[in-house]
Amino acid sequence: MNTQTTQLVTPPGASQPADPDTLTEQQQYLTFSLGEEMFAIGILAIREIIEYGSLTEVPMVPPFIRGVINLRGSVVPVVDMAVRFGRPPGEITKRTCIVIIECSELGQGISSNHGQQMGIVVDAVSEVLEIPPADIEPPPEFGARIRIDFISGMGKVNGKFVVMLDVNRILALDEVAVLAAMSQQGRSLV
Repeated sequence: MNTQTTQLVTPPGASQPADPDTLTEQQQYLTFSLGEEMFAIGILAIREIIEYGSLTEVPMVPPFIRGVINLRGSVVPVVDMAVRFGRPPGEITKRTCIVIIECSELGQGISSNHGQQMGIVVDAVSEVLEIPPADIEPPPEFGARIRIDFISGMGKVNGKFVVMLDVNRILALDEVAVLAAMSQQGRSLV
């Protein structure tokens, strides 16, 4: 029996727009793996986590866009994070899932009511961790295996580093525009 499970992640105060001060003081992060590396995204950007399911491929989009999914009547673009980081696509396993995030739309903050929902394919979700600001180092100047502008910091967790991603920088403005157009076209079809 193959049932799709959805786990809602409801951060405190999620029904209200986030206060910009809250974003800088944020301490909870969803951690996930891509290959052998551990990454983290601030919990305030996470909307839900779903099982990897059927994607509809869309022609003439950048290679890192796997396709779109229908999420309760909304068309949500899905980005393969491994490909976005210049790696080969990861193998789809039982632990592969799609994390639905909300990134700012064309330069607006997450606190805006006009955020763009997007799915990101990850190898496995690990846990929600509290990482105090004192345990977060600035991004490295060199040596990272992904573009450093994607990294908001390096969190120290149990003696190891977790790469903390800035969801608003993972996509360039023109790429966000492509995703927004895909969502708008999908809404007109639904």
